[in-house]
Amino acid sequence: MDGHKRSTHIERLEVVETGRRRRWSDDEKLRIVLESLEAPRAISSTARRHGISRSLLMTWRRSFRPEPVGPDVKHTGFVRAMVVAAETVAAEPDPPASGHMVIEIGKDRRVIVDAGVDAVALERVLRVLERR
Repeated sequence: MDGHKRSTHIERLEVVETGRRRRWSDDEKLRIVLESLEAPRAISSTARRHGISRSLLMTWRRSFRPEPVGPDVKHTGFVRAMVVAAETVAAEPDPPASGHMVIEIGKDRRVIVDAGVDAVALERVLRVLERR
C-alpha cells in the first residue's frame, strides 16, 4: 500500500492557478443588486449570470437596503443588566405598579413578570435559568 514512498521515480507536478479573488466595486454590486430586484425570484438566475453565490448576492442586497427610520421602528439589541441582592429597608411600601416586564434569556427562554414581582423570587428563577 505504501510502495509509493519507497519509489525512486520522480513525477512532475503542475501548479494550476485557481484564480484570484474577484473584487467588486460598489457600483458593480449595486448594478447586480438592482438587476436581482427587477423580477420576482431573480436571485438565483442573477447570481449564476454573474458567477457569484446566492448567499453573496443576498448579503449585498441586505447591505444596500435602506435603514428604516421613524418613531415606530423597533430597534433590537442587547442591554446590560445586573442582578443585585435586594436590600431590606423599613420604609413605606410603594404603591403596586402596573404593567409587566419580559426578560428574554437566549433564543428560546422568556420570563414574563408583573411589575410588582418579588425581587428575591425573580432572582432565584433567573439563577436557575442561567445555569441551564
